[in-house]
Amino acid sequence: MGPVEAGILRVGFAEYLARILYGLPMSQTEIARPAALGLADAAAEIAADPVVRALIEDRDLPEIRAATAFAMARHGFSDPADEDDDITMMRDQYRRFAEAEIAPHCHGWHLKDALIPDETVASVAALGTFAITIPEAYGGLGLSKRAMVAVTEELSAYHLPTGSLATRPEIAGELIGQSGTEEQKQRFLPGIASGEILPTAVFTEPDIGSDLAHLSTRAVRRGPVYQVSGAKTWITHGGRSDLMTLLVRTEAGSKDHRGVSMLLAEKPRGTESNPFPAEGMRGGEIRTLGYRGMKEYDIAFDRFEVPAANLLGGNEGEGFRQLMATFESARIQTAARAVGVARNALRLALDYATTRKQFGKPLISFPRISDKIALMAAETEIVRQLTRFAAVSKDTGRRCDVEAGMAKLLAARTAWAAADDALQIHGGIGYAEETEISRVLVDARILNIFEGTGEIQAQVIARGLLSRRN
Repeated sequence: MGPVEAGILRVGFAEYLARILYGLPMSQTEIARPAALGLADAAAEIAADPVVRALIEDRDLPEIRAATAFAMARHGFSDPADEDDDITMMRDQYRRFAEAEIAPHCHGWHLKDALIPDETVASVAALGTFAITIPEAYGGLGLSKRAMVAVTEELSAYHLPTGSLATRPEIAGELIGQSGTEEQKQRFLPGIASGEILPTAVFTEPDIGSDLAHLSTRAVRRGPVYQVSGAKTWITHGGRSDLMTLLVRTEAGSKDHRGVSMLLAEKPRGTESNPFPAEGMRGGEIRTLGYRGMKEYDIAFDRFEVPAANLLGGNEGEGFRQLMATFESARIQTAARAVGVARNALRLALDYATTRKQFGKPLISFPRISDKIALMAAETEIVRQLTRFAAVSKDTGRRCDVEAGMAKLLAARTAWAAADDALQIHGGIGYAEETEISRVLVDARILNIFEGTGEIQAQVIARGLLSRRN
């Protein structure tokens, strides 16, 4: 164990032990305290343990934090030591690609609010990014969730939207791979794996976010087609996509998940000026603070036709169950994106703190700055390990809704805290649009909202833990 790893372990363990005992931040204004949960006596008993007290009250902690920050400045953020050689090679390959092809351009894309260029999307596809977890029998690489986590983290460590390019293919690939008919798998999975087919997820509605079981978009069977009518919103990469995984209500009069179905709805690829050229659908862009590069859209359907053969799995009423089966993977991948964003914030903070001088010495020499950097490093490594553990659980076939939820919840919060602290370290220049950290901050904010809000994650975790206890 090197000096960085030793410092991260010591700083992170002491910090989180103290938070559990005295108050765990759930948001900037909400703190979960043991007393409010009826655990005051239990927390006091643990806090009285001499070993616990020694860890939390160690007088050497300030020096350990400073040493950790300086070690980070010298050695950087290391890769996991226990990764498979193949995954380590992929990590190195994607890091070199991101440094050469993404880092020099991504801030310009953000400032122009432009789509990630088609050539860049093609380059990402050529690396095999969209094929990682699709089975080899359908043109994919058949690799593990751990591989997907490593790739997603490396791309997101320079640009969150580029790291997110693989999210829609991952969701669509898993939906079709798990629930599709053999004909649907043969028809769609090879194109998704190659990047010829760019999918998008069309789930959210103007009045329905997390509560997808009560969506209202209708699909009515008319002979060989379904006619879809209704409104959807927050459709990422909707204009440039070729295939929509479209969640609809097929049972008239139903009010819950039992009437919900999933359609594989094909559409012509649009452009920035005309994102939805298909008959029966129209839409407009939603301007966003950050997370630019794929664009978000509202879509209105008016008897938009989808072949009945494109009903996922061939049976109505199974869409909600089919979607729920992908949530673990989606949340693990989102946690990996958040780890990448936290790493990006840490890298920018380190670069600035070691080169910027005040009062004749680098910013990192000041305890309040080195403290921030040490804790950023510790929290980033903690959530990285938690995310990898969730991915391993998924790879071994174990149910991991709790682990995926914990990884997503804590990683999203860590990314936001790291970006906020990194901007603070930059001072006034960090608030300028031309500074990269300003982009990282607004990108980080979305992580606690999509793929299940922080509040939903907390509910999933609590419900899962209680069910395991019982």
